[in-house]
Amino acid sequence: MAKRWYIIHTYSGHEKKVRESLQSRLKAYGMEDEVTEVLIPSETVVEMRGNKRVETSRMIFPGYVLVQIETNDETGEMSERVWHTIKNTPKVTNFIGGQKPTALTEEEVNQIINHVTETTDHPKPKVMFSTGETVRIISGPFTGFTGVVEEVNAERSTLKVMVTIFGRATPVELDFLGVEKPNFTES
Repeated sequence: MAKRWYIIHTYSGHEKKVRESLQSRLKAYGMEDEVTEVLIPSETVVEMRGNKRVETSRMIFPGYVLVQIETNDETGEMSERVWHTIKNTPKVTNFIGGQKPTALTEEEVNQIINHVTETTDHPKPKVMFSTGETVRIISGPFTGFTGVVEEVNAERSTLKVMVTIFGRATPVELDFLGVEKPNFTES
């Protein structure tokens, strides 16, 4: 037997419910050894709310759940029993690949798992910025000023923002969490 990863499509927003339901169905049918893992890939994102740093979890692939299934060595396919059990789980629409589900490659699985562990260790900002965009500074000595993003360093989560101080454009390096996209409907 070989373990392979497959993707199942679910109703969007019901991924956790599908995982719980699938795990309880597998336990009830005694199939825990055939479906070894049910994974909802998510990433940790960080944002500022008020003056507090808040980390939240966000799904990488909304509407999809990964399942690791024991497959037949000779054919490389899962058993009909496993296919029907997963397919008939409430809120599951189908496998990616339909009647003959397509397994993910080891490389694809490793990329997903590495991304999940990387964002757990180093959360990424919830909001991304681009060059030429106008931002408002919300922390530090330049709080309240607005400026234009000149450079974005995604690895360090910093921006170089050109702020006009006393009539002169001055470059200021700021953390992603120290700026926000301004809401131009405010007075």
